[in-house]
Amino acid sequence: MIDRPTVDRIMETADIVEVVSEFVSLRKSGANYKGLCPFHNERTPSFYVSPSRGICKCFSCGKGGNPVGFIMEHEQMTYPEALRWLAKKYGIEIKERELSDEEKRQESDRESMFIVNEWAADYFEGLLHGSADGAAIGLQYFRSRGFRDDTIRKFRLGFSLSDREALPREALRKGYKEEFLLKTGICYKRENDGKLIDRFAGRVIFPWIGISGKTVAFGGRKLDQATKGVQQKYVNSPDSEVYHKDRQLYGIFQAKKSIAKENCVYMVEGYTDVISMHQSGIENVVANSGTALSVHQIRILRRFTPNVVLLYDGDEAGIHAAMRGTDMMLAEGMNIKVLMLPEGEDPDSFARKHTAKDFREYVEKHRKDFIDFKIDLMLRGVSDPIKRAEAVNSIIQSISLIKDQIVRATYINLCVNRLGINEPTIISTLNRFIRSNMENEGKVAQPVTADTPARPPAEPLSPATPQEQGSVVERMIARLIVKHGGEIIYRDVETEEGELINLTLAQFVSYNLGEDNLRLENPAYARILEEVTEHSNDPGFSSELYFTRHADVELSNIATQMVMDVPLAKSLRIKNGGDALRNETEHLLLDFRKDFIEGRLRQLKAEISKAAGDYDTMRRLMAEYADAQEKRNDLARLLGNDIVT
Repeated sequence: MIDRPTVDRIMETADIVEVVSEFVSLRKSGANYKGLCPFHNERTPSFYVSPSRGICKCFSCGKGGNPVGFIMEHEQMTYPEALRWLAKKYGIEIKERELSDEEKRQESDRESMFIVNEWAADYFEGLLHGSADGAAIGLQYFRSRGFRDDTIRKFRLGFSLSDREALPREALRKGYKEEFLLKTGICYKRENDGKLIDRFAGRVIFPWIGISGKTVAFGGRKLDQATKGVQQKYVNSPDSEVYHKDRQLYGIFQAKKSIAKENCVYMVEGYTDVISMHQSGIENVVANSGTALSVHQIRILRRFTPNVVLLYDGDEAGIHAAMRGTDMMLAEGMNIKVLMLPEGEDPDSFARKHTAKDFREYVEKHRKDFIDFKIDLMLRGVSDPIKRAEAVNSIIQSISLIKDQIVRATYINLCVNRLGINEPTIISTLNRFIRSNMENEGKVAQPVTADTPARPPAEPLSPATPQEQGSVVERMIARLIVKHGGEIIYRDVETEEGELINLTLAQFVSYNLGEDNLRLENPAYARILEEVTEHSNDPGFSSELYFTRHADVELSNIATQMVMDVPLAKSLRIKNGGDALRNETEHLLLDFRKDFIEGRLRQLKAEISKAAGDYDTMRRLMAEYADAQEKRNDLARLLGNDIVT
């Protein structure tokens, strides 16, 4: 683990203009720099870099951050990887904390496995290009599939000799340990004599390169002439400490930048589908290689984009593949489209016959929304009432997994129009599935109604939580804390013990909310308040600098957005300190309280409607409603608003 002083040194040394300039052509624009955004296609520059604040932001797509955040997003690196990238750039020695003996052993084993995998990838690639059999058999096979030499090298394709002892013999000669040849699965031991055997002998090799660029596994394919009567055309590395098949996607390393830039990923089945599409100019493509998608794989994709197009051939096997894992994707918030290719075509063959432009045009014209596709698929030719009911239930169950209620409402209307079933029946069935989903997750379901507000059911409102307008006020408060949280706005405040103290903006907000047991509902905003309150008295503390350089990337990105944002209200254009800052803070806290009470009033109205006929409950609720209404009106007067009765 990189120690904190080293992280601080990296953050202090990294120059945002220098870092961004390695990837973006910048020109001076006043005190800042601007250029074309590297995260999406644009013609007019909207990507700004602020050297004084050490941050960058695109005002079109919203992406940016400090130097670490920028490198993480642009290079699709983890936080430690981005720190190491910057440390290398600026010649900073990485100091990491001492690991325990067990941690050292595990790290040593993992590193040794990666080293052995990397050697094997070089070995297979070298045989493909440098041996007689590799050129005559392996290279000829890849070229017969239409792969150009530059594409073959891009994916580090290789070849393994038919001599099953050649690889282990060479590995041991080079000093690689038998232990790691076995742990990676490159080799296994023959039962009868205990000799090491190359698992991939006589096959062409497809290395699996992980998201960070390390070789994690291999897939080996029998050549066409050797596959007749052979059930297992492909052999893949077994699971190991560095490879779990349900956590890897083939082609993700080569595709990650394109996926983020295009904000879309094509999902195909096999190695050759990925490679052919890359060669045709479509690089935002990955394969799960015939296995059902896992939550881990979906979340890898979700880091780069929520938009996925399932691209399969139109036969029964392709349709079955398209259906696998889709409900899991919906539950993870993915937007799914499906494209069935013409009969007799698969992504590999189709990509080889079309340019990238033609391919994309075909996708745009023929892709279908997943729910639409499922309706067509499951109801095609179905006349039996029982089977039709089962199909409809399956369709509605998929819709129930979608968290965004606006999207769900759209699909409810689609089902009403296409299935010929009335809305109350669909909503009733949907709620049944939602309750079941929630119970399985240990949550309380929030039923859907025809006018349910657009809020995910997994995040029900607590009794007195402000709704959407409240979240705007919260953001304004959080922005004020990020910009001015460490500044003193009250001096010589007397405590209960008679001590005179100064209060910073963050300390005042924390004390003010705490008086009524209120809190910021957004967890990130609550953390911002807590940390600024804690550090307010630190010498030279700057809340803006603290958060734009924060080790938590989420907080750093939020702070960057707030610092670079056009102010949410004219009144937030505040000079440091003084009465204006104090007045603005007090005004926002009154707004927050008013939103909080209005949220409680809405909830009380709903409870009163449900309690009709229960006199005692009605009387209690009405009294609470009147009290809350009076408090709301008092706050409205203080804010100078019209009083609503």
